[in-house]
Amino acid sequence: MTRRPPVRPPDSGSVPIEAALLLPVVLAFVLIVVAAGRVQTAGAVVDAAARAGARAASLARTDDGADQAAADAVQDVLGRRGVHCAQDPNQPISRGTLQTGGGELATVTVRVRCAVPLRDLLGVGGLQGDKTMTGEFTSVVDRYRGD
Repeated sequence: MTRRPPVRPPDSGSVPIEAALLLPVVLAFVLIVVAAGRVQTAGAVVDAAARAGARAASLARTDDGADQAAADAVQDVLGRRGVHCAQDPNQPISRGTLQTGGGELATVTVRVRCAVPLRDLLGVGGLQGDKTMTGEFTSVVDRYRGD
């Protein structure tokens, strides 16, 4: 009596092929999720930095003091949260003047722009460019700041 080898199902070799086809799709999905998380986190930090800068500038007594206070506050927030902007870190701020109107409340607005790098996700520059995040916050100038 001779024994026959067991009959293999016809699709027994398709698992490695399916895995090879699905791996790039899964990898692309993971990279998209990481990029979205990086952009979301950086956006929240840029907003927090703008808020801190506007508050610090609203307490300053002079325009130059407001510039310096806002810059220091923005850099402090960005540094503590570990967000490294892909631009000159000394020029992230634009703000209004501290002019007080007749009966109006004076305000100061701080805008922070930060480019979030995305090119490093694939290690070969697969994603092009950076995503620029902009945060803006307006704060009322403290009328008891000692002008």
